[in-house]
Amino acid sequence: MFEVLSHTEPISIAILAGGQSRRMGRDKALLRVGSRSLLEVVADRVKSLGVELFVVASDRAEYEDLGFRVVPDLLPASGSLGGIYSALSVARSERCLVVGCDMPFLNLALLGYMSRLPFDYDVLVPVLDGQRSDQGNDRTYETLHAIYARTALPVIERRIRSGAFKIADLLGDVRTREIDEATVRRFDPQLRSFFNANTPEDFAIVEHVLENEQDNV
Repeated sequence: MFEVLSHTEPISIAILAGGQSRRMGRDKALLRVGSRSLLEVVADRVKSLGVELFVVASDRAEYEDLGFRVVPDLLPASGSLGGIYSALSVARSERCLVVGCDMPFLNLALLGYMSRLPFDYDVLVPVLDGQRSDQGNDRTYETLHAIYARTALPVIERRIRSGAFKIADLLGDVRTREIDEATVRRFDPQLRSFFNANTPEDFAIVEHVLENEQDNV
């Protein structure tokens, strides 16, 4: 049975796009998929969930040219944790959904489920079985597919000021609510939500999948 959902307060949405795209070789947020940029593809997936949507990135006038509100990193050189800090600092809502600009297969049903769960956390994050990253354990916290509350800001700032930028390590210092893989798979059986387009080969997959989706509309 699905958990009873009761939360209806507004939520903000932040797309982090401040990375260097080193493995892609060019700004992946601006890669074109048909008539849209990858950034626009991601935004189109999530925009209906929130009362506002903005992009966290510094020195990216091209994103503004696409019509996005762009928020600069308030604490530069602090990685994605700094992007989360910037997002929470400017968000209109107490909660902010944070996703990456390179996640074109985000699942609206899963994110909607997350946004409606009771607000009893500082961070709400999916946790997948097995090591899929460098987090150093046998589970993977999908920290760029998570909802952060403004109450986490003081802890995030302390960690950044001390040079501790690893997002997964933050979770032990705040009220973290986990969504297990079994629950995630109810909405997204293939876990496509967490696919990142980091390389040209990854982007070729994105093009193929999205073109097929368009053909089947």
